[in-house]
Amino acid sequence: MKLLRHGPKGSEKPGVLDDEGDIRDLSGVIGDIDARFLGSEAFEEVLELDLSGLPLVGASPRLGVPVSSIGKFVCVGLNYADHAKESGMELPNEPILFMKATSAVSGPFDDVLLPKYSEKVDWEVELGVVIGREARYVSLESALDHVAGYCVVNDVSERKFQLESGGQWVKGKSCDTFGPIGPYLVTRDEVTDSSCLPLWLELNGKRVQDGNTRTMVFDVPYLVHYISHYMSLQPGDIISTGTPPGVGFAMTPPTFLKEGDIMRLGIDGLGEQQQRVVPCPAGT
Repeated sequence: MKLLRHGPKGSEKPGVLDDEGDIRDLSGVIGDIDARFLGSEAFEEVLELDLSGLPLVGASPRLGVPVSSIGKFVCVGLNYADHAKESGMELPNEPILFMKATSAVSGPFDDVLLPKYSEKVDWEVELGVVIGREARYVSLESALDHVAGYCVVNDVSERKFQLESGGQWVKGKSCDTFGPIGPYLVTRDEVTDSSCLPLWLELNGKRVQDGNTRTMVFDVPYLVHYISHYMSLQPGDIISTGTPPGVGFAMTPPTFLKEGDIMRLGIDGLGEQQQRVVPCPAGT
């Protein structure tokens, strides 16, 4: 099932994409797609709904982040062997973890803002994992039992802030709008193998990233298992699992986002995003 949230920013309603590609409203059934819903029996009940009985949503509404009030946004660095190679870095022996501020989260078709003083804003298509059940010290074998589903993430990054300004990566990853998520939360039953998903990103119509999750160093079950030994994972938390090769800073010469650029990205079976790059509003 493809769950989503539709409507103006801050007033989104829960919805679902039916088999014909139409959006159906879920607000008469559940309050929101959030931690409380994902961790409850209502989540399983929604999976059994007859979607034809739900109201159709007219026109083409804005799609927001498919999960409301995300608690943690945990990211994994250098998790694709071919991306580590293009970056000139050694493969990690253990997952490299960092956090992305939840204030960076934005809708899959919302504009991406160039931050003040930014010079090297980059793109990263990634597979997102949505936690559905609390995970604390979970075994590798049971890790997927704690996953509600998957989504597309664009881990937008300011490389100067990230790599040249000292400290950890978080400040280069957490600028406002640097975390587009969606368009859907695709439930786990629809993804038979998360370790073999093609993912791609186009910049102004040119394919720059064209990878597959099979080149991940650490797969989804291992990441859930591993992270749960360092922090509990709660329903609604997002794990962004790393990016394949083709990022701007690794190009010759390096290429970075500028005003007016259009990013289009997607993962097979999980949908597509598109963002326009715009300047930071005057006076902010």
